[in-house]
Amino acid sequence: MLTNLPSRVSVYEVSPRDGLQNESAQVATHAKVRLIEALADAGLRRIEATSFVSPRWVPQMADGTEVCRMLERREGVTYSALVPNARGLERAIEAGVQEVAVFISASETHNRKNVNKTVAQTLAAFEKVIGPGVAAGLRVRGYVSTLWGCPYEGDVDPARGLAIAQQLLDAGCYQVSLGDTIGVGTPVQTGRILDLFLANIASEKIALHLHDTRGTALANVLVGLEAGITTYDAAVAGLGGCPYAPGAAGNLATEDLVYTLHGMGIETGIDLEKLWQAGQVAEAVVGRELPGKVHQAGVRSLAS
Repeated sequence: MLTNLPSRVSVYEVSPRDGLQNESAQVATHAKVRLIEALADAGLRRIEATSFVSPRWVPQMADGTEVCRMLERREGVTYSALVPNARGLERAIEAGVQEVAVFISASETHNRKNVNKTVAQTLAAFEKVIGPGVAAGLRVRGYVSTLWGCPYEGDVDPARGLAIAQQLLDAGCYQVSLGDTIGVGTPVQTGRILDLFLANIASEKIALHLHDTRGTALANVLVGLEAGITTYDAAVAGLGGCPYAPGAAGNLATEDLVYTLHGMGIETGIDLEKLWQAGQVAEAVVGRELPGKVHQAGVRSLAS
């Protein structure tokens, strides 16, 4: 029996960035904007719209400035962007985003593969991003990936991730999202990681970013809910993965997450029927059927 569940959860939508960056075919700028606006129509209030990284490394995100400038600004909706360095922050500010995110791995090898820097070098580079971002009036979020396991190193000591998370928070991040980048986490492991983190960091400063490679993402969400975590990253239709994590499947599908939360009596502020429609937009944008969507009949039966 689940106990002490939160009454409301915040869903942080990552499909426009974390999802589309892995698509092999270039997605048109107007199509990205169409997807983001469909997500906002569904009631999502925190949407990671793009990233300002080198187009040479992530060509799908080369139009980040255009995407941000085309978006209709809505009261209560925050559009964010991933940035790796001072130049990325500068571009994000010029594009008018309200929030930026920085990213780092708990695994040294994965971090080198991902950003071509050591963990220490990456943290040093963030000195020119986090503080200046906060000073410019932006909220700054942090990602710590591969915390449940690394595709190159295997098991990762959670204490390494905790030390990194604490440094990000001390530098000015308002929240740190903990990533099961390759989807290897089990509920027992998730419980142990959260016990460690929550003994040192307040629950509202922690989010979970879970991949569903082995179908355990929702089980890990339940552990997070019982532990008091109220922010979960997800991607509509399960879009996404990680280009530097071979074999990793997509993110936890937003539809699956919201369907489960609503079925448990937990509010999200999201319209599940409109979210299903946003999933249809995602399929049209990438030009193929996506596996991670709640069936429309299930959406309607829950809403009725």
